Amino acid sequence: MMQDKPRERPQLNKNGFTFKQFFVAHDRCAMKVGTDAILLGAWAPVAGVRRILDIGSGSGLIALMLAQRTPSQVLVDAVELEPEAAQQAQENVQQSPWPERIRVHQHDIARWAEESAARYSLIVSNPPYFAPGVACSTPARDSARATASLDHQTLLRSAALLIEEEGMFCVVLPAAIGQDFIALAEADGWHLRSRLDVAEYAHRPPHRVVLGFSPQPGETLLERLTIRAADTHYSDEWCSLTRAFYLFM
Repeated sequence: MMQDKPRERPQLNKNGFTFKQFFVAHDRCAMKVGTDAILLGAWAPVAGVRRILDIGSGSGLIALMLAQRTPSQVLVDAVELEPEAAQQAQENVQQSPWPERIRVHQHDIARWAEESAARYSLIVSNPPYFAPGVACSTPARDSARATASLDHQTLLRSAALLIEEEGMFCVVLPAAIGQDFIALAEADGWHLRSRLDVAEYAHRPPHRVVLGFSPQPGETLLERLTIRAADTHYSDEWCSLTRAFYLFM
C-alpha cells in the first residue's frame, strides 16, 4: 500500500513573509511582520465599511489584510511617515492582488488629518508605544516603536478628525499600556466599544489588548483570546481568526 507523500512546503522568501494571498517584504522596514499586526488585521471589524485608513502602515501588512477581507469597492489608505517603509509598502501593494484598492502615502498623520477631506468608517493602527529613551536595536526601530514619532494623543486626535460619525478606530497595544490609552481616549471623547484581551496561554495573564473605539456611546463587547493551547500548538480560536492568512493552516 502506497503512503501519501508529505506535502512539500513552498520556498519562502527570507526577506519577508508569505501569506496565502500575498507576500510582504519587510527587509527595509524597522518593524517586521509580527503577531500584533496580524492580530489587528484579522480582528478589526469590517462589516459594512466603505473606506479604511491604516495609520503607521509600515510594510503595508494590515492594509493588505483588510483589502483581502473586504469587497472590491472598499478603498484603503495607508499612511507611513518613514520613507523607506512607505516605499516598501508601495512595492508590496503593487505585487498584491489589490494594487488598485490600496494607496500608500508617505506623510505625517497629524498634517494628513488636517489636510484630508476624506472620512473613514474604519481606522486602524499598530502604534508606537515605548516612551522615548527606551533603546531598541537600531535608530529606525527606535523611531518605529517610540511614541516620540507618534504620541498617543496625536494619534487619537488625528483619528478623531478623520473618523465617520458611526466609524470605528482600532489599535493593538501591550496590555500594560492599554488602560492608560483607554483613559486618554475617553478624556478626548472616544467611547470604548470593543476590547479583546490576548494571552499566549490560558493560564497566563493577557500580554496584548486590541481596542475598538467609536465617537458614539454604546455597550462594550469584552472578549478574551488565547493564542496557544496547552500542547503549545496554536489554539482553535487563533486558527479560526487567522486561517485566511497563514500559509500552513
